[in-house]
Amino acid sequence: MSTSIEILKKKIENFTPEIAEAFIKIVDNLDITLKTDVQQFRLEEVADRIKFHKENPATKLDFFENIYDLETNCA
Repeated sequence: MSTSIEILKKKIENFTPEIAEAFIKIVDNLDITLKTDVQQFRLEEVADRIKFHKENPATKLDFFENIYDLETNCA
């Protein structure tokens, strides 16, 4: 993959300004979706914990107490 990136870099460096501008517009419009192996409900659980803590700052985030659960379920 590193070789592919280097080839792409060299090609981009040789773009004319017009082509570079068009390429930038295309890349900006790409919908990049991060792929993850973490199940959606686990991501939602973590997001809910963070949201709850932001709404209730006096509470303690329990990530460190439950780190084993997070590691086994999200690693």
